[in-house]
Amino acid sequence: MHRYLLAVFYCLAAFTAAAQQQSFPQHLFFRVTLGPQFSSPVSGRLLLFVSPGHGDKAVDSDMMMPSKTYVAAKEVPYLAPGQTVSVDADDVVFPEPLSNARFGDYEAQAVLDVGHTYNYSGRTPGDLESEVAALPAWNPQQQVPPALTLTMTVPEPPDPLINAPDLLSALEQVDFRSPVLSRFWGRDIHMRAWVLLPPGYHARLGSNPGQHYPTVYFTHGFGDTLASIRSRYAPLLYQRMQSGRMPQMIWVLLDQSSLTGTHEFADGVNNGPWGTALTTELIPYLEAHYRMDARASGRFLQGHSSGGWATLWLQTAYPKIFGGTWSTSPDPSDFHAFSTIDLYAANANMYHREDGSAQPIVRMHTKVLVTMEQLAHLEVVLGDYGGQLSSFEWVFSPRGPDGRPLEMFNRATGAVDPKVIEYWGEHYDIARRIETHWTSLAPDLRGKIHLFVGTDDTFYLDGAAHRLQALLDRLHGQAQFNFVPGRTHFDLYQEGDDRNALFDRIGAEMYAVARPNSKPTGN
Repeated sequence: MHRYLLAVFYCLAAFTAAAQQQSFPQHLFFRVTLGPQFSSPVSGRLLLFVSPGHGDKAVDSDMMMPSKTYVAAKEVPYLAPGQTVSVDADDVVFPEPLSNARFGDYEAQAVLDVGHTYNYSGRTPGDLESEVAALPAWNPQQQVPPALTLTMTVPEPPDPLINAPDLLSALEQVDFRSPVLSRFWGRDIHMRAWVLLPPGYHARLGSNPGQHYPTVYFTHGFGDTLASIRSRYAPLLYQRMQSGRMPQMIWVLLDQSSLTGTHEFADGVNNGPWGTALTTELIPYLEAHYRMDARASGRFLQGHSSGGWATLWLQTAYPKIFGGTWSTSPDPSDFHAFSTIDLYAANANMYHREDGSAQPIVRMHTKVLVTMEQLAHLEVVLGDYGGQLSSFEWVFSPRGPDGRPLEMFNRATGAVDPKVIEYWGEHYDIARRIETHWTSLAPDLRGKIHLFVGTDDTFYLDGAAHRLQALLDRLHGQAQFNFVPGRTHFDLYQEGDDRNALFDRIGAEMYAVARPNSKPTGN
C-alpha cells in the first residue's frame, strides 16, 4: 500500500510538472560571445534580431513592418573578449516572446549597440555584429538556438563625395562651441553644421566684394546626422544651383541630432537653450565669416519632418530674425492633432481610441502599417535614448525628480498624463502660441509661414497642418499652405521623375523675398 501511494505521488508530481511546463514554458535564451580577436572589453545594449528569411546579409528591424522581426535586448555593462552573455528572448522583447514564434525558417543576428544610438539612427560605425545565423525549419519551443559570436565592427562608410572636388571646395564644416549651451550642461557643447557655398563664391570674392547672398538655414528630420545631411543634401542643392534650377544662395545645413533624439532648436529644461544658441551665437558667428545677407529679409528657414517642426518653431519664436520658413511635412504644430490623437481630450490614450480600436501612426495611403502601441513598445526594447516618442519628451516635457523628462504617456497602458500635456501646450504648441500672442507676433510673422504636406502623409501630419491653416486664415496671417494630393511623407518633393523638384520652387520663392527686383542668380 505504501509503495502504491508513492507511485501515485510520483505520477501526480510528474503530471503536475508537465502541466506547469505546458502552461509556463521555459524562457528561450540565446548565448552571445565577444570574439577573441577584440583586444579590450566592450559595453552597450545587446540587441538580438530574429526574422523569417533565408540568405539575408543582415537581420534588422523595419520601421514600415516592425512586427516582422523579433527584437530582444539586454544591457551589457562589461563583456570581455571570449566572454559569453545570455539574452532572454522572452523578457525584454518585441513584438512578443520569441518562444511564441511559429515553426518555420528564420535567421538571427546579434548587434552590440555601443553608443546606445540604434533607437535614433540604427547601426552606426563602431557597433559590433555577429554573422547571420540560419535557423531552417526552426521550432523555438523544441530546438536550442545557435550560439552567436560578435566578430565584426560596423565600418566607417566611404565618403560619397570623394569624387566631387567642386562640391567639396564649396563645403565648409562648422564646429562652434556654444557658451550658452556649455553653461547649461557644465561641459563644452558644440553646434555643428555644413556651410554650402554657391558655385563661384570664392571666385567672386575679389571681383565683387560688396556682394552678399541670401542664406537658408536648413535642418533635417528624425534619424539624420551631420554626416547624412552632408551626403544627402549638399550634392542635390549644389547641382541644382550649378545648373540654374535654383538661385544661388548660401545653405547652412544644421545638425539637430543628439543622444536624446532631435533637439528641434527649441529652448528647454532638458536639452538646453538651442534656439537661443542658434539665434544669438551661431548665426552672428556665421555672418561674420561669410558673405551672408544679415537682414531678416535675407535669412530663411527650411526643414522636413522634425526639421519642419524645428523651422516652424524658429520662425514663430524669432519672427524678427527670419524672413520666412518653408516647412515641409512638419511634426504636429497643434497638439489637438498629434498624428491622429487629441492629446488635450479627457482620458486621452496613445494606444486606443474611445471605441477600443488601435491608434495608427504609420500608413501607406489608406492602409495602416504600424500602430502607436507597436512603435512605443519597440522603442522601449531598443533603449532609453533616441527614440521618436522619447525625443518629443526630451524637447517638450518638464524635468522629473530623477533628472529625466516626465513621460507624456504610460508605456504599458497608453494613458496620457494631462499635467504633462498642459506643460507641452503652454510651452510648445505652435498653434496655441500663435493664437495667444498674435497681437505681438502679427507685424513680424504675417506672410512668413509657408507649409507643404501630402494629403496622404505617412505619419498623419496633414491633420495638424489643416488646423494651423484654419487658425492663420482666421487671424489673416497670410500664410501659404500647400496640401499635395496623394503625396506621402517620402515623395512630397517629387514632380514627374524628379524626386527633389520642390527645392526649385522653394528656392525661387525665397529669392523673390530677398531680391524682389532681381532675377534668381548670384551674379
